Amino acid sequence: MSRYLVTGGSGRLGRSVVSVLVDAGHDVVSVDRHPLSDSPAEHRDCDLSDTAATTALIAEVRPDAIVHLAAIAVPFGRPDLELFTTNTTLAFNVLTASLAAGVRSVLFASSPTVIGYGAPHGWKPAYLPIDEEHPLAPWNAYALSKQSVENLVSMAVRAHGDRIAVGAFRPCYVIAPEEWQGAPTQQGHTVLDRLADPALSAVALFNYVDARDVGEFVLAWLRRAREIPNGSVFFVGAPDALARSSVAELADRYRPELLDAAGGLAGSSSVFSSERAERLLGWRASRTWRTQLALEDIS
Repeated sequence: MSRYLVTGGSGRLGRSVVSVLVDAGHDVVSVDRHPLSDSPAEHRDCDLSDTAATTALIAEVRPDAIVHLAAIAVPFGRPDLELFTTNTTLAFNVLTASLAAGVRSVLFASSPTVIGYGAPHGWKPAYLPIDEEHPLAPWNAYALSKQSVENLVSMAVRAHGDRIAVGAFRPCYVIAPEEWQGAPTQQGHTVLDRLADPALSAVALFNYVDARDVGEFVLAWLRRAREIPNGSVFFVGAPDALARSSVAELADRYRPELLDAAGGLAGSSSVFSSERAERLLGWRASRTWRTQLALEDIS
């Protein structure tokens, strides 16, 4: 049994990550400003923007590894300076506190938005499906903060790679378990709304992932963090698009910037490739919208 600390453990994604780790038999500490009454993990309240408090907490808990999810999670959810400063400060504090405490592994949450889709001027993919080698082109403060987190990971490898294993992952549009049953998603509409109106899913290039699958990715990374190339970045998504039609069929109307490269997608395949996670970690998402929604709901 290992001891893991999950920041943002009360969030839409954090809840599932915590549950997967606990169910696998690990001792989990959830750090969040908002406790959950039904969480299976030990809860700690800490302002991770406070360097001294973060350092003291991690020194006290002394986890074997940390999963850093805490952030302002919605683009344009706060003023740009606040969003960028908060997200980068939390990640920097967690890394420096981890190094001080001798934590062996830290996994940071990034975002597919670092690729640059949705930019108001001129973005188009270099190829499809998009993988981790695709050029980055963040165009807003949220995406830039996530690119900075990935740069922090690279810096940690160069400066401290003999002491700590670090990585980053880009979870696609997260769907929590209750959202398959009709609870509102992060944007306020339902999964069925997203399927009925492709414009809603087109905003994120029709990508998605079940939060429990992300938890299983995290568990796979924690188990193999010291066996894979240090600093590896991963896309984490379902293998198909969140749409009744293929992306190639929808591109002309909803995402014309994909047209030139859409021939690279087969059938209902996702715009983002998680092949690296499958190859290095043996992980592949097992839940799709077709398996998670009742048949009568998608007919």
